[in-house]
Amino acid sequence: MTGRHVYEYALLRVVPRAERGERINAGVIVYCRAASLVTARTELDEARLRALDPDADTEGVRAALRAVEDVCRGGPAAGPAAGDDAGRRFRWLVAPRSTVVRPGPVHTGLTADAAAEAERLLDLLVRRTAAPPEGRPLPPTA
Repeated sequence: MTGRHVYEYALLRVVPRAERGERINAGVIVYCRAASLVTARTELDEARLRALDPDADTEGVRAALRAVEDVCRGGPAAGPAAGDDAGRRFRWLVAPRSTVVRPGPVHTGLTADAAAEAERLLDLLVRRTAAPPEGRPLPPTA
């Protein structure tokens, strides 16, 4: 892929108890029309999830995150979405829903490598890293 192309992305949020409105980021879905790519990268931080809800169904959450990855890949594991193009699968995945795993709003950006963008966004928005971006101080930990 040469030059930079527009991509869209949405965070995958886990909301274990909807009545409380608390959530953690557990993944990102990236779509790039120019590359005909839709991909998801997920990483569940069970300790953070259990901090919100000690009784959270972590296996159920993991299964839901795997299902998103399966739909992105297409093929038989994608179920009814298997025959859809990347754009239709992305639009279906980011449609608002009231489930434990739900998408956040869609954002856009420019990238020269849409596949690598998913990993970069996962590092930036989902993973807990040792150093915050742009030299900002780490928040205090308990």
